[in-house]
Amino acid sequence: LPEAQLDRFMFNIPVTYPSVSEEAQIVKSTTGNRAVEISPLVSGEDLQQLQRIVREVPVADSVVDYAVALSAASRPAASTDAAGVHRYIRYGASPRASQYLILGAKALAVLHGKFHVDFSDVQAVATPVLRHRIVLNFHARADQITAEQAIKRIVESVPCR
Repeated sequence: LPEAQLDRFMFNIPVTYPSVSEEAQIVKSTTGNRAVEISPLVSGEDLQQLQRIVREVPVADSVVDYAVALSAASRPAASTDAAGVHRYIRYGASPRASQYLILGAKALAVLHGKFHVDFSDVQAVATPVLRHRIVLNFHARADQITAEQAIKRIVESVPCR
Protein backbone atom coordinates (compact mmCIF):
# COMPACT_ATOMS: atom_id res chain seq x y z
CA LEU A 1 0.00 0.00 0.00
CA PRO A 2 1.13 3.59 -0.52
CA GLU A 3 2.36 5.48 2.57
CA ALA A 4 -0.84 7.57 2.75
CA GLN A 5 -2.95 4.43 3.02
CA LEU A 6 -0.60 2.70 5.48
CA ASP A 7 -0.86 5.79 7.69
CA ARG A 8 -4.55 5.03 8.25
CA PHE A 9 -3.72 1.85 10.16
CA MET A 10 -3.19 2.46 13.87
CA PHE A 11 -0.66 -0.32 14.45
CA ASN A 12 1.70 -2.46 12.43
CA ILE A 13 2.01 -5.76 14.25
CA PRO A 14 4.09 -8.41 12.48
CA VAL A 15 2.41 -11.80 12.27
CA THR A 16 4.75 -14.72 11.70
CA TYR A 17 4.02 -18.02 10.03
CA PRO A 18 2.65 -20.79 12.23
CA SER A 19 4.88 -23.72 13.11
CA VAL A 20 4.55 -26.83 10.94
CA SER A 21 2.45 -28.57 13.60
CA GLU A 22 0.25 -25.49 14.06
CA GLU A 23 -0.25 -25.24 10.31
CA ALA A 24 -1.20 -28.92 10.15
CA GLN A 25 -3.80 -28.33 12.87
CA ILE A 26 -5.15 -25.31 10.96
CA VAL A 27 -5.50 -27.38 7.80
CA LYS A 28 -7.21 -30.24 9.65
CA SER A 29 -9.67 -27.95 11.40
CA THR A 30 -10.60 -25.91 8.33
CA THR A 31 -10.85 -28.44 5.50
CA GLY A 32 -13.36 -30.91 6.89
CA ASN A 33 -17.13 -30.92 6.74
CA ARG A 34 -17.64 -30.22 10.43
CA ALA A 35 -19.87 -27.20 11.04
CA VAL A 36 -18.20 -24.51 13.08
CA GLU A 37 -20.30 -22.43 15.41
CA ILE A 38 -19.08 -18.91 15.87
CA SER A 39 -20.37 -16.71 18.66
CA PRO A 40 -19.42 -13.09 19.26
CA LEU A 41 -17.22 -12.26 22.25
CA VAL A 42 -18.59 -8.72 22.55
CA SER A 43 -21.50 -6.93 20.97
CA GLY A 44 -21.13 -3.91 18.74
CA GLU A 45 -22.59 -1.82 21.56
CA ASP A 46 -20.04 -3.20 24.04
CA LEU A 47 -17.23 -2.42 21.61
CA GLN A 48 -18.44 1.16 21.24
CA GLN A 49 -18.59 1.47 25.04
CA LEU A 50 -14.99 0.25 25.30
CA GLN A 51 -13.95 2.82 22.71
CA ARG A 52 -15.66 5.56 24.74
CA ILE A 53 -13.92 4.40 27.92
CA VAL A 54 -10.52 4.53 26.20
CA ARG A 55 -11.14 8.04 24.88
CA GLU A 56 -12.11 9.25 28.37
CA VAL A 57 -8.77 8.28 29.95
CA PRO A 58 -7.01 11.51 30.96
CA VAL A 59 -3.62 12.42 29.52
CA ALA A 60 -1.39 15.15 30.94
CA ASP A 61 -0.23 17.85 28.54
CA SER A 62 3.37 16.75 29.13
CA VAL A 63 2.53 13.24 27.87
CA VAL A 64 0.79 14.66 24.78
CA ASP A 65 3.84 16.87 24.18
CA TYR A 66 6.05 13.79 24.49
CA ALA A 67 4.02 11.85 21.90
CA VAL A 68 4.20 14.80 19.51
CA ALA A 69 7.95 15.11 20.14
CA LEU A 70 8.45 11.42 19.26
CA SER A 71 6.60 11.87 15.97
CA ALA A 72 8.43 15.10 15.18
CA ALA A 73 11.81 13.53 15.97
CA SER A 74 11.22 11.02 13.17
CA ARG A 75 10.95 13.73 10.53
CA PRO A 76 14.12 14.47 8.56
CA ALA A 77 13.21 18.16 8.41
CA ALA A 78 13.18 18.45 12.22
CA SER A 79 15.60 21.01 13.58
CA THR A 80 17.44 18.53 15.80
CA ASP A 81 18.54 14.95 15.30
CA ALA A 82 19.46 13.82 18.80
CA ALA A 83 18.78 10.20 17.83
CA GLY A 84 21.15 10.41 14.86
CA VAL A 85 18.63 8.77 12.53
CA HIS A 86 17.63 11.49 10.08
CA ARG A 87 20.19 10.37 7.53
CA TYR A 88 18.32 7.05 7.35
CA ILE A 89 14.77 8.37 7.07
CA ARG A 90 13.11 9.23 3.79
CA TYR A 91 9.72 10.09 5.35
CA GLY A 92 8.91 10.51 9.01
CA ALA A 93 5.70 10.03 10.95
CA SER A 94 2.69 12.22 10.18
CA PRO A 95 0.55 14.01 12.78
CA ARG A 96 -1.75 10.96 12.71
CA ALA A 97 1.08 9.08 14.44
CA SER A 98 0.83 11.44 17.42
CA GLN A 99 -2.91 10.82 17.62
CA TYR A 100 -2.42 7.05 17.53
CA LEU A 101 0.41 7.18 20.07
CA ILE A 102 -2.02 8.77 22.52
CA LEU A 103 -4.99 6.53 21.66
CA GLY A 104 -2.80 3.42 21.87
CA ALA A 105 -1.34 4.60 25.17
CA LYS A 106 -4.84 5.22 26.53
CA ALA A 107 -5.95 1.71 25.54
CA LEU A 108 -2.83 0.21 27.11
CA ALA A 109 -3.43 2.14 30.32
CA VAL A 110 -6.98 0.74 30.47
CA LEU A 111 -5.70 -2.80 29.85
CA HIS A 112 -3.26 -2.36 32.74
CA GLY A 113 -5.98 -1.03 35.07
CA LYS A 114 -4.51 2.47 35.19
CA PHE A 115 -6.57 5.64 35.47
CA HIS A 116 -4.29 7.87 33.40
CA VAL A 117 -1.63 7.64 30.71
CA ASP A 118 2.05 8.04 31.52
CA PHE A 119 5.22 8.23 29.43
CA SER A 120 5.80 4.47 29.65
CA ASP A 121 2.46 3.79 27.95
CA VAL A 122 3.48 5.98 25.00
CA GLN A 123 6.89 4.31 24.85
CA ALA A 124 5.27 0.85 24.88
CA VAL A 125 3.14 1.58 21.80
CA ALA A 126 5.79 3.59 19.92
CA THR A 127 7.12 0.74 17.79
CA PRO A 128 3.78 -0.65 16.55
CA VAL A 129 2.48 2.88 15.93
CA LEU A 130 5.59 4.21 14.16
CA ARG A 131 6.96 1.09 12.41
CA HIS A 132 4.96 1.58 9.21
CA ARG A 133 5.07 5.37 9.29
CA ILE A 134 8.83 5.76 9.12
CA VAL A 135 10.05 5.09 5.60
CA LEU A 136 13.76 4.40 5.43
CA ASN A 137 16.11 5.29 2.58
CA PHE A 138 19.02 3.53 0.89
CA HIS A 139 21.47 4.68 3.60
CA ALA A 140 19.48 2.67 6.14
CA ARG A 141 19.56 -0.40 3.92
CA ALA A 142 23.28 -0.01 3.33
CA ASP A 143 23.96 0.31 7.07
CA GLN A 144 21.41 -2.42 7.91
CA ILE A 145 19.29 -0.07 10.02
CA THR A 146 15.68 -1.17 10.54
CA ALA A 147 12.67 0.98 11.34
CA GLU A 148 12.57 -0.66 14.77
CA GLN A 149 16.17 0.39 15.46
CA ALA A 150 15.44 3.96 14.36
CA ILE A 151 12.37 4.07 16.61
CA LYS A 152 14.37 2.72 19.56
CA ARG A 153 16.95 5.47 19.08
CA ILE A 154 14.23 8.11 18.84
CA VAL A 155 12.49 6.88 22.02
CA GLU A 156 15.84 6.82 23.86
CA SER A 157 16.74 10.34 22.70
CA VAL A 158 13.47 12.21 23.36
CA PRO A 159 13.30 13.24 27.02
CA CYS A 160 10.16 12.73 29.10
CA ARG A 161 9.28 16.12 30.58
